[in-house]
This record gives sequence, C-alpha cells and structure tokens, in this order.
Amino acid sequence: MAHYAFIDDNNVVTEVIVGKDENELLDGLTPEEWYGNFRDQRCVRTSYNGNIRKQYAGIGYTYNETADVFIRPQPFPSWVLDSNYDWQAPIERPADGKGYTWDEANQSWVLVG
Repeated sequence: MAHYAFIDDNNVVTEVIVGKDENELLDGLTPEEWYGNFRDQRCVRTSYNGNIRKQYAGIGYTYNETADVFIRPQPFPSWVLDSNYDWQAPIERPADGKGYTWDEANQSWVLVG
C-alpha cells in the first residue's frame, strides 16, 4: 500500500489516494504512470511518514518538481518560503513554550488563552 497525489497543470495537489505498493507494476507500468494515465492527470507518490518529497501531500499543496518536494499552502500573505521549503513568519515565534497564533493584520504573534 502506498499513497499517490494527483497534480494539476499548476502543480497543485487535487487529490490523494491509497493505491498499489510502489514496487508493483500495473500492466507493465509503475503505479504513478498507471494512475496518471487512468485519470489523465499527473500522479506523484507521497509518503505518509514524510520519507520522500519532504512531507505528505495534501489537497492544495504544491509539488515543486525541481526540488522534488510537496509544499504546504502559504498560511499568510506575509510569510515567505525558506530554503528548506517551509513557510516562515516575518517575526520569529516566541520560544517560551506558550501557545501563540499569528495576527496577520498586526504582523505579530498573539498569546492564546
């Protein structure tokens, strides 16, 4: 059993399915090829435990073919993608062990509770 992400023309994940093991051939094709042909959409394997392609793909994630990684959707307009393909806030989150949420309007972290 393996997981596969269907990718649209903009490299955005539209669906994730559970399918045949990545080592099994279907009509002589890899599962990525077979599922892609069947759906007439690009299919890329994803790893539930993040062993390949950085992280498990989800609907709305982007597939970066050059880096061969799935990237989460941008959480806020002010956040930027770092060199590890993780979104970073413009201000570092306080490291005091307390819960915070990002306030985009004020560009700051707000203590929760």
